[in-house]
Amino acid sequence: MSRRLPWPEYFMKIAYLVAERSTCLRRKVGAIAVKDKRIAATGYNGVPSGLAHCEDVGCLREKMGIPSGQRHELCRGLHAEQNVIIQAATHGVDISGASIYCTTQPCLICTKMLINVGVKEIWFAEAYPDELSQGMLTEAGVTFGLLEIPHD
Repeated sequence: MSRRLPWPEYFMKIAYLVAERSTCLRRKVGAIAVKDKRIAATGYNGVPSGLAHCEDVGCLREKMGIPSGQRHELCRGLHAEQNVIIQAATHGVDISGASIYCTTQPCLICTKMLINVGVKEIWFAEAYPDELSQGMLTEAGVTFGLLEIPHD
């Protein structure tokens, strides 16, 4: 008898599938907003609509020698979590109270945006130490944590 996927694992696997749309040369990231066990919006990291993709013009951050996790504003792309918020807003979908499933822990900028949108939970499969981000989530009462899923 096969094992039925638990909801968190199901949603995280979908976030990884969403990440496959990314054209980022450094890291493919996917995120989804879920309310009442329904996907409300999806997002992946990449440049704004209509602009040349990094895989076509090169990575600005690589050219400038910017280390991972620093100077997020110096990038042609938007983060997956930002694109979730934008997609929801564009289509009139309320994601306040939603759970966010991200392949990578949100950066500080995305964390602040997700707090302001009113998400209740943020689950990520790949973490990195960011005490300020974690402190703000705790202060805002947002549940967050690492969600390890089995890899096929």
